[in-house]
Amino acid sequence: MSLLKRIEQGQSSPTGSPPSGPSSPPPALGAGKSGSSSSDGSRLTSVQTRRTTAPTTAPQASSYFDLKTRVQSRLLAELDPTMDVSKTDEVRRMIQELFEQILDEESIVLSRPERARLFEQIAAEILGYGPLQPLLEDDTITEIMVNGPKNVYVERKGKIHRVPITFENNEHVMRIIDRIVAPLGRRIDEASPYVDARLPDGSRVNAVIPPISLVGPVLTIRKFAKNPITVEQLIQFGTITQEALQFLKACVEARLNIVISGGTGSGKTTLLNVLSSFVPADERIITIENAAELQLRQEHVVTLESRPPNIEGRGEITIRQLVINALRMRPDRIIVGEIRDEAALDMLQAMNTGHDGSMTTLHSNSPRDTLARLETMTMMAGMELPARAIREQIASAIDLIIHQERMRDGTRKVVNITEVSGMEGDVITLTDLFVFEQTGYENGRVIGRLRPTGLRPKFMHKIEAAGIYLPPSIFGVGQRTRF
Repeated sequence: MSLLKRIEQGQSSPTGSPPSGPSSPPPALGAGKSGSSSSDGSRLTSVQTRRTTAPTTAPQASSYFDLKTRVQSRLLAELDPTMDVSKTDEVRRMIQELFEQILDEESIVLSRPERARLFEQIAAEILGYGPLQPLLEDDTITEIMVNGPKNVYVERKGKIHRVPITFENNEHVMRIIDRIVAPLGRRIDEASPYVDARLPDGSRVNAVIPPISLVGPVLTIRKFAKNPITVEQLIQFGTITQEALQFLKACVEARLNIVISGGTGSGKTTLLNVLSSFVPADERIITIENAAELQLRQEHVVTLESRPPNIEGRGEITIRQLVINALRMRPDRIIVGEIRDEAALDMLQAMNTGHDGSMTTLHSNSPRDTLARLETMTMMAGMELPARAIREQIASAIDLIIHQERMRDGTRKVVNITEVSGMEGDVITLTDLFVFEQTGYENGRVIGRLRPTGLRPKFMHKIEAAGIYLPPSIFGVGQRTRF
């Protein structure tokens, strides 16, 4: 029996869960970094007692981690600290040579697969993101959720599953978080215990640490596909129909202002990426985001990113400031990743002052709620505008609302394509052009289709003025509908 097999025998619990790390008790809440009081520690203990945790193992289970830590520590000590880690292939070869040398010097006998597994884990700790590296490389995973060092979950096909991967302790999770946020010039500590960031590939990252997290460091990564979702894939997944997508393509090319709404994880940013691919290549596009994640394929794209305040509370750059500044940068279109505050007022002003074809996303439960949220966020600007004036701005600025939902089977679908028709009295009028009709639920799958309502939008003259002529059949004209 090989060495790894022998030292791992004591690690496997009846459920096959991975080792729980060293047997020393977990540090108190915020130990080392946060310096919280003993009352916080007792509160953490109480919370950890109530929640379901990974099965614990015997003290000898730490043998594998001792071996890994010993080899990794010596490897780090012998590596040249001045080497350029950006040359990943060259550094990886150097680490491989030192790894083999250390195993030979310490007379550690491992089979070839075991050597490869141990090397990959150590290389991930040095060059990558530790235990998360294989999850990040798995294209079937769309979200990674780390709830403290011993509870890791992933989302596949819209469903959440627990995975047999753990960190050694809270400090191990903190090292990975620091590795993510440090290159972006952002920080996370007791004074600023949460942060938004992104990975080099554009994947969205959020981290929360004690004292505001009672379960240890919490890390959430929304993965983006290495190859952006295409129009054909959206149709194949059943997110949208060919007819509806042809209509939306015409709306983008005709420079209509579009808002994509929906709940968390409903696919708003993915759809925004697809729609932005319809923007002509000869237009200047300015994107504004909290964490840059849009993947536009055009050449003439300027990407702006907001910035949090520094440790002195200075230097903050908000989405609203970026929107105002973007108006001076000669944009043909402004694309805001998400509107969530008083920046809504400046976005509406941009749409109403000649920057047609702008697009953005926001969180809401329906097209009608989208208008209510926009009105509320506009009031947050503190201008004390009357409600009617705000609604007139909204009705004049926005042409189309696309609402998405994540269905109960985990699929994402466009459920409403709605025209903002205008004002009737003090109420903004909406007209549904396409509505998702669910016809059943079979074998855990939602059965239905996005169908036209038979109504043509009032802004058809704008589409036709752009030289685009859509057949009446796209809107269900001449066809029998259920609406």
